[in-house]
Amino acid sequence: MMTKLKLYNSLTRKLEVFTPVHDGEARIYTCGPTVYNYPHIGNMRAYVFADILGRVMTYKGYKLTHIINITDVGHLTDDADAGEDKMEKMANERAKSIWDIAQHYTKAYWDDVKALNIRQPAKWSIATDYVPQMIEYAKGIADKHCYQLDSGLYFDVSTVADYGKLARSQTEEGEGRIETVEGKRNGADFAIWRKTPAGEKRQMEWDSPWGKGAPGWHLECSVMSEALLGFPFDIHTGGIDHREIHHANEIAQNQAHSGCGSLDCADNSGARIWMHNNFLIERSGKMSKSSGEFLRLKLLVDKGFHPLAYRLMCLQAHYRSELEFSWEGLQAAFTRLKRMVMGVERLRSDNQSADEVQHPKLIDALQKFDAAISDDLNSAVALTILDDVIAMKKIEGEQKLSLIAILDGVLGLDLLTLTRKDLRIRPQNAQLTEDEIEAALIKRREARAAKDFAASDKIRDDLIAKGVEIMDGDPLGWEWKLDI
Repeated sequence: MMTKLKLYNSLTRKLEVFTPVHDGEARIYTCGPTVYNYPHIGNMRAYVFADILGRVMTYKGYKLTHIINITDVGHLTDDADAGEDKMEKMANERAKSIWDIAQHYTKAYWDDVKALNIRQPAKWSIATDYVPQMIEYAKGIADKHCYQLDSGLYFDVSTVADYGKLARSQTEEGEGRIETVEGKRNGADFAIWRKTPAGEKRQMEWDSPWGKGAPGWHLECSVMSEALLGFPFDIHTGGIDHREIHHANEIAQNQAHSGCGSLDCADNSGARIWMHNNFLIERSGKMSKSSGEFLRLKLLVDKGFHPLAYRLMCLQAHYRSELEFSWEGLQAAFTRLKRMVMGVERLRSDNQSADEVQHPKLIDALQKFDAAISDDLNSAVALTILDDVIAMKKIEGEQKLSLIAILDGVLGLDLLTLTRKDLRIRPQNAQLTEDEIEAALIKRREARAAKDFAASDKIRDDLIAKGVEIMDGDPLGWEWKLDI
């Protein structure tokens, strides 16, 4: 019997047993990227977390409907409703159309999603496809909850109960990040519709009852989540940076749209559970896109790391804990992934079919795994159980493979298809191809067999000079690696 799934609800500040709104279903909405630039690896942690959540729902037997949005309009350079539109700004800087910018960076994001073995959602909802629905949504709440200024239509946060409950103390923690706009009734009021200033023209603008302009960022997620999942739906996820303002404003809109009920009933927020992953910390400051050069998944691959080493690194920490990135930590995760792949590869070579899991040790491991993953997605403990299963001796390989398939179906490390060769990623600055390295190593082995140690040493020194480290005696059995 499976353990009941418990998840931490940011709105209520407690672990709650997952009870679906619709029997047998799990409906999840994840705040996706604003496609004005490449995602950095901290951004991608949010989607690894959301992927694990979705995989757990599938493992638990729920019919999953997962929506991830693509923001291609409305998100300003300050998350707190201030500054320029990120998309317009990048389009102007690059002298390209905003549509070209959106297409380019959406594809880059989707490439990273694929590389990290993140499953495709039921739908990628593109913000600009829903502008008519956004206008109708805003019209439905405008009379009771909004007011107009010269710059657009603003939401009056005093018209809903419990504003800022999600963000703990929004007025204390968030006030300094709130846009100062002359005429706002409350400091935390936010834009529903941004009117194009007189004499200006945006690349993306639409006619509305409040003038030609564009929707506010917060409006987009309210509209798309309601349109695709219905209110209330089960779970809304995002990074912890969304908790203080973006999601607090989303909830206020959802309350207004649904009848202004108190947040004592979480259903009035639009979602029954709100979940947030914590930050990825990088001490050198290269996590900020404003620095111009930031940590992308492509950089990790260019340095010779398989992208699933980064996924594994994320899973080694609980999603609600801060995770510090370092190259040493990534290397350790990569080594752990290599051990897993080699262990499973040996099983696959010796066993051609799967078998029902019956061995008491394996059943016990599955129960422990289920308990861990049901405890607010404790992937760190779940990983240690997977390690233990791979290392178990004197158990039929077919049964072990079957259990590994179940566990990896949740963790998403692709262990049943990855090979040792797949993990050999050639760094961008490598001077030799893999075939050239292997050919040199064959000659070196022949020289050593002939006791021609001078020739053997020369081949080794030549390889080292070209960035290839020879790994004689490596406990993993890896013969070489490319220095990074």
